[in-house]
Amino acid sequence: MTRFVQTGPSLRDPYTADPQLRGWLDRLLGEDGHAAAKQRLADLSAEVVGPLRAAHHDAETHPPTLTRFDAWGRRVERVDTSAGWQAQRAAAARHAVVALPYLPDAHATWGPGARVVQHALLHLWGPESATFSCPVAMADGAAALLTQTGAQPQWLARLVSTAPAVAVTSGQWMTESQGGSDIARSTTAARPDAGGWRLTGDKWFCSAIDSAMAVALARPEGAGPGSRNLVPYLVPRYAADGASPAAGLQVLRLKDKLGTRSVPTGEVRLDGVEAFPLADPAAPGLATMMTLVVVTRLHNAAAAAGGMRRGLEYALGYAAERTIAGGVLADNPLHRATLGGLAVDAAGAFALAMHGFALLGRAEHGDAEAAAELRLAAPLAKLTTGRLAVASASEYLECFGGAGYVEDTGIPRLLRDAQVLPIWEGTTNVLSVDVLRALSGGDGIAPLLHRLTAAADAGTHRRPGVAEALSAAAARLAADAATAAADPRSPRVVAGARELALRLGHALTAALLLEHAAWAAERGDERPALLASLWILRRLGQADVSAELHEHFNQLI
Repeated sequence: MTRFVQTGPSLRDPYTADPQLRGWLDRLLGEDGHAAAKQRLADLSAEVVGPLRAAHHDAETHPPTLTRFDAWGRRVERVDTSAGWQAQRAAAARHAVVALPYLPDAHATWGPGARVVQHALLHLWGPESATFSCPVAMADGAAALLTQTGAQPQWLARLVSTAPAVAVTSGQWMTESQGGSDIARSTTAARPDAGGWRLTGDKWFCSAIDSAMAVALARPEGAGPGSRNLVPYLVPRYAADGASPAAGLQVLRLKDKLGTRSVPTGEVRLDGVEAFPLADPAAPGLATMMTLVVVTRLHNAAAAAGGMRRGLEYALGYAAERTIAGGVLADNPLHRATLGGLAVDAAGAFALAMHGFALLGRAEHGDAEAAAELRLAAPLAKLTTGRLAVASASEYLECFGGAGYVEDTGIPRLLRDAQVLPIWEGTTNVLSVDVLRALSGGDGIAPLLHRLTAAADAGTHRRPGVAEALSAAAARLAADAATAAADPRSPRVVAGARELALRLGHALTAALLLEHAAWAAERGDERPALLASLWILRRLGQADVSAELHEHFNQLI
């Protein structure tokens, strides 16, 4: 008897097969700037479809282990990770995934656009990194914090090294079991000791616990209550030998998580552990810590957008191979509409993440307007892409039918790993409250509305209903944002914060897609205008565009 064997999905080169990525690089960097990045991006892309996929699989199938004591009872607190995890660590350094925005030659070549190139690297590499993108995010955030404060230059040099034998990553130790996102309840204490500092307390969710250092929040001795009086400290994870745990540091256990299983995440006890303040311990330090948090939130958005694009690639590859009654699955109108909708969502997530990195680069180069806009754009990008990523991952599994539910196909990981994105660095509700704060301070919603109005006036959309949806959305958002800014603590405003934040995120995405569409139309490329129109009709106008998704399927993908 002949047994049918289904051909699995193949992966196209993620750089050359992604017209949106290449188009945005042309626009944001200029053709010369993009040309200067091409070899770097092509080299990473070649590894992504080759050895890094194998490393990714190895790390996923060999999760980390914790050995707390050696055979003779000596405390070792050793976290062992797979060869694949170590290969990802070396690749992250070699391809400057963290280092790029801090390298002098990158500054000379791209200026603020170095962050744009970094996002392109993350977009290509993150989905095949076995979530090593997590320690990369925290290392980047720590590097930004050390750069801003000028503290611990020897650690900064290692965080931004491109030599695998030298480069390190960082953990981020903020939450405690009694508080979670409510860091105001943190009890980890910092006390001065012989010219240095010692930390004592328990940290509940410490990702990448194998990192050589961590940034931990603690309350200095004598500091007042509340979150604003917490101060970030650099904690070396290991003793001088680089292998033994730092004195007084215990890894109580590794977390058994739904997803991101290759990332060693633990609970940590600190009992007089040596630490170095990264802000003045005599002054409130949470604002300083936000430098790190903004960076990691944008990395979260990049992970969401990259994962959505990679899931789409897998689903497209499978649809091209899978036959059903009536022919190939990719020719079925209903399935084409489903995939087309996923392509529109992936395009929107990419626009938000790329915009965040572009703003970050400009803000780091002294652009005050970009810094002000980032205050609202960062939480919007994080919360909007996180929600999109989970919904899309669920659809990707469904696109594979039963095979999408079987672990050894690798497809279920898309959903398991996506679910962390609306949680890490603040849940959707926590970020929504942060959005309320941003609306009530500085320019509030003004930059977003200006961007939306200007993009709408450019007139690159030509589909019925788009202009009306834009106009109605802008008017409603202006009114609702004004109400929220006037009394951000009102129970009615707080209760509606999530819905308002998501509408703001969808509106910002519409503006960004329209801006890119206007640029592309001048070059004869109508695909971005199609993506923008369909996003607006679906997300702002709540219209059924299934027929157009089917009809224009080949343009959308």
